[in-house]
Amino acid sequence: MTEAPRVLIVESRYYEEIADDLVKGAVAVLDQADISHDRMAVPGVFEVPAAIRFAIRAMEVHSATSDYAGFIALGTVIRGETDHYDHICREASRALMDLAVQNCVAMGFGILTCENQEQARTRAAVDQGNKGADAANACLRMMEVKKDLRLAQR
Repeated sequence: MTEAPRVLIVESRYYEEIADDLVKGAVAVLDQADISHDRMAVPGVFEVPAAIRFAIRAMEVHSATSDYAGFIALGTVIRGETDHYDHICREASRALMDLAVQNCVAMGFGILTCENQEQARTRAAVDQGNKGADAANACLRMMEVKKDLRLAQR
C-alpha cells in the first residue's frame, strides 16, 4: 500500500503577517485536495532553498520515512535602499529552480518580490492575489506531471 502524498511548505517568517496569508492560501488548496502537509519556518527567503535541500537530503538518507511528493516555497522580499533585494530575489529563485530541476521535485514557487509592503499584502491576501494558493496549485500540478510521466515510462 502506498502512502498518501505529503507536501512540505517552507515559509520565510521575515514578514510574518504576509507569510501567514501566503500559508493560509496554500493550506486551503492542499486541504481541498486532501493532501497532507508539514510546515517549516525559516528566518528569511535566503534560507528557503537550503531548508528544502535539507529535506531532500533527509529523504535520500532515510528513504520513505520522510518522503515529500512536493515542496512549496513561500516568502517575501521587499525592495529597499540597497541592491540586497536584487541579490536575494535572483539567488533564491535560481536556487529553487536548480533544486526542482536537479532533484526532479515538484515545486510551488510562492516567493513574492515586491516594491513595498502594501503590494506584498495585496498579492498574499487570500481574498485578493492569493499567491500562496497559486504556489500550492503549481506544486500539485507538477506532482501530477511527475506521476503521469512515471506511469508513461512503464
